[in-house]
Amino acid sequence: MPSAVIKQTSVQKALVQDSKGKPVVVDNAQLPKLGPGDLLIKTIMVALNPFDYKMPAATPSKGAVIGNDFVGTVVQIHDEDEGTSRADNDDNIHIQLGDTVCGTVHGSNAADPTNGAFAEYIRVPADLVLRVPSFFKPQDAATLGCALGTAIVAFWASGGLQLPISPASPASPASDPVPVLVYGGSTASGTMALQLLRLSGANPLIATCSPRSFELARAYGATSVYDYLDPETPARIRAETSGDLEHALDTITDAGSAACCEAALSRFGGRLATLERCPDEMRTRKAVDVDFVIALEVFGKEIDLGLEGYRRPASDEKRKAAAGWFRVFQRLLDDGKLKAHPVKVLEPGFDSIVKGLEMLKSGSVSGHKLVVPLHP
Repeated sequence: MPSAVIKQTSVQKALVQDSKGKPVVVDNAQLPKLGPGDLLIKTIMVALNPFDYKMPAATPSKGAVIGNDFVGTVVQIHDEDEGTSRADNDDNIHIQLGDTVCGTVHGSNAADPTNGAFAEYIRVPADLVLRVPSFFKPQDAATLGCALGTAIVAFWASGGLQLPISPASPASPASDPVPVLVYGGSTASGTMALQLLRLSGANPLIATCSPRSFELARAYGATSVYDYLDPETPARIRAETSGDLEHALDTITDAGSAACCEAALSRFGGRLATLERCPDEMRTRKAVDVDFVIALEVFGKEIDLGLEGYRRPASDEKRKAAAGWFRVFQRLLDDGKLKAHPVKVLEPGFDSIVKGLEMLKSGSVSGHKLVVPLHP
């Protein structure tokens, strides 16, 4: 049994799905149970993602707690793990009671309905959180989890782009250039990708977005930025990279984005990681290897989101790799080398989450991430 360090009951306030997948606030949601390696987090703030309204609408799961990204306070550590740490040859990172941590969880999960970020308490693996430095604002920390998980599976886990460079082993000035394209460089996933690629030594580091967001993409590391609607963009990228571009990340994934990325890649082919399913009818080149990645793969558990193409087998390999990358990310965060996507903080409370999800669904949110406080 986990040891309680606060007085609590077995139920909590949370935002859950009704029978049609719509979000409703309840006061009697079950607290998630801890297992070996788990922490219980008292939620401070949550960040909103498109997943938080798309998945419930597509595959409703009545009673499942919604939400992925969070920042909160460690209030329980599973008994077997008290006094343990995340460590490898270079790190000795202790997570202790009272620490402020951030990360992501698999919300709206029919296989684990009691655990989601939009709740008073969250269960999370201790080796898949970041301890938040005192200089880093909690509203910024709330936005990091899903974006970092996406980068892991898109860039360095099996599948994805399989990049030869990383923040742990960046390219040297004398090495051959490794150009990378981030389509949708002004999105939350895009700005995190740009930062990590810059720290990896990608060169040139190319982004596409709307002209009004060019400076934003540059501020996060892009060395050149192109208008995603300009039909000449693929040709200009090929010219800049001398036709040697072999790696692209598509954070948007529609017919236009897929066509642009595939056209920009080398005539000999390359690798394209997408954040949504890219069906055959959207493909234009057989020489390009396309991999649809899901940030939730970092947990190493079987994924079945109930839609074609949205299933993944369990993977101990990805789970172990993710833990290693979170140690790398902890060093970067502590050293002040990571920054959050611009945020907009809404009014506190669960009702604000519902309003924020409607804002996301309407398409009225651009250039910032919505964050909602739940506890001081």
